[in-house]
Formats: sequence, C-alpha cells, structure tokens
Amino acid sequence: MASPPAAKRVIDQVSGWLRVFDDGSVDRTWTGPSEALPLMSSVPAHYSPIDGLSLVDLPGNPTLRFYLPSPPLLNPPILLHFHGGGFCISNFSWLMYHQFYSRLARSLPSIVVSVDLPLAPEHRLPAAYHAAFQALLRLRDATPLLSSQADLTRVFLIGDSSGANIVHELAAMAGRAEENEPGFWGPVKVSGGVAIHPGFVRSTRSASETRLEWQTPFLTLDMLDKFLALGLPEGQGKDHPYTCPMGVAAPPMEGLKMPPMMVVVAEKDLIRDTEMEYCEAMKKAGKEVEVFFQTDVGHSFYLNKSAVDEDEITGKRTEELILAIKDFVDRH
Repeated sequence: MASPPAAKRVIDQVSGWLRVFDDGSVDRTWTGPSEALPLMSSVPAHYSPIDGLSLVDLPGNPTLRFYLPSPPLLNPPILLHFHGGGFCISNFSWLMYHQFYSRLARSLPSIVVSVDLPLAPEHRLPAAYHAAFQALLRLRDATPLLSSQADLTRVFLIGDSSGANIVHELAAMAGRAEENEPGFWGPVKVSGGVAIHPGFVRSTRSASETRLEWQTPFLTLDMLDKFLALGLPEGQGKDHPYTCPMGVAAPPMEGLKMPPMMVVVAEKDLIRDTEMEYCEAMKKAGKEVEVFFQTDVGHSFYLNKSAVDEDEITGKRTEELILAIKDFVDRH
C-alpha cells in the first residue's frame, strides 16, 4: 500500500497575510483579525451604473478594470492605478481599493483604470513592472475604445505603497521608450505620477522604521522585510533600484525622463524617512516633485474603509488626500 503524501511544511509566513510552503506553493488566506476580512472581499464588475459608476473588466495581459462615470464625462483624465501589497498580496478588485478609487473617480472626476498585477514569490520583480508597462501599452492600443470617452493626453499613474514604486519605475520606463522612439506612446501622454506612501527603503533601518507603535495591519516591520525578500529578484536586498531608486545602485536620477510627481507621505508611516529621502533626491536631480505631507495618520490609512467612515481624523485626512490629488491632476 502506497504511503500517503507527506504534508506540506510552511517555510515562511508573513503577519497573517501569506504562507510559503516547501513545495513552492503559496497560501494567501487571511489569518489575522476577522474584522479586516470585508476589506479583502472582491467587488464584481457591473455594467449597469451603481452610484454613478460602471465597473468594466477588460481581460488580457494584464486584465484592466475601468471605473467609468455615468453619464459619460467630456474628455476626463485617466488615472492608471497600481495596487499595493508589497508585490506579494492583494488584488485590484478588493473592496479596500474599490471604496477609495471609486470615490476618486467621482470626485475628480476621471476614469480610473486599475491593473491586475502578478504576485511574488511566484512572479518576482520585474514581473509587476513588465505588467504595468503592458497596461500602459493596452491604453495606447485601446485608442478607439477610449478616445471618445477620455483625454488620452492626460494619463496619470497612481499607486499605493508598492504600487507607488511601480509609478516611479513605469514613469522612467515610459520616458526611456519615448526617448528611444519619439512618438512611441502617441496619442497617450503620461502627464504626471501620484505615489502614495511608496515602498522606498534601504538595507539599513531608518529612524522612522524603529517606531514600532506606528505598525498597522497595512504595514509591519515583518511585512516590510519579508515581502521585499520574496518580491525582489532572487538574492537581491533592499538596496536594489526597485526599492531604493535614490541609492548608489540605481540609475542616476538626473538621466531619467520623468513627468511631474506628487508624493504622499504620512507622518506615522514606518518608511516615512526613506520616502522623504526619495523626494529630496528627485528634487536634487532637477525633477518636479510635490510632497503632500499628512499628520496623525499611517501607511495606507485611506484604504481602511471602517476607519474612513468611523474615525474623524482618518475621514478628514482621506478627504484632504482626494482634494490634493484632484488639485494636482487639474494643474497638469
């Protein structure tokens, strides 16, 4: 009689979010506080408008979700959105993103296009960056679909946490493509980038990373260390250009062709100090960078719908964030 297969063994796990097994498989079942589960529920696409928006999924490589205002707007800008999750978790359809980006689409107003990103460790970087580049190509190639509904000369990249890393990298990639082949993106133009709480770090701890009281379910030191170890190319550390674009291993920022950037920084974010270091490096390199600094809140606070609805400060800061993004988009 054949022996039963050996049980899989957990070789790594991250703060209730993820478990990696010895056979290479990954389990992303949430094992943390049950009250967080609704934020991870998937919001289905719907063609019939709800609260003034239709959600239309365009399958492909990668799949795109369109937040389309109804009735249609006259030449609104497009926000190309990249979700966070340390390159390892979360999904573009989750309620935590839907509740914010649907509100943003209505408030600007704009068309938001959210990207279904590949996840590490099954798909380590640069897989997510390549998917982001393909997403921008899909916008360019969908011109007949979008040209009657949006202003393709006003595409803004926007991302949360690790998604904000993608904003920087994709902006640089798009700039290089345009320099190598003028007119490559026509008629699409990347008019700006909004990096919200970007995951820029160094291998050495910053002072803000020692503020353990600033840890939240959205970012702990365990998540910061392990997600990046699983997300970066094999054998690479935090000083890699993907997570430290201001470091010595990264291409000189002076040589990057970048659009105007808005970087959102939270006072109680564990990686606040290295986010500010990135901003200063970009400014020193002559890039146009606006810093929007918010007090009393932490990493990705605006994605916590319960806090946004029930906590006065979180709700107020979320409203301020939306207004600041609207102002940046309106000026560019």
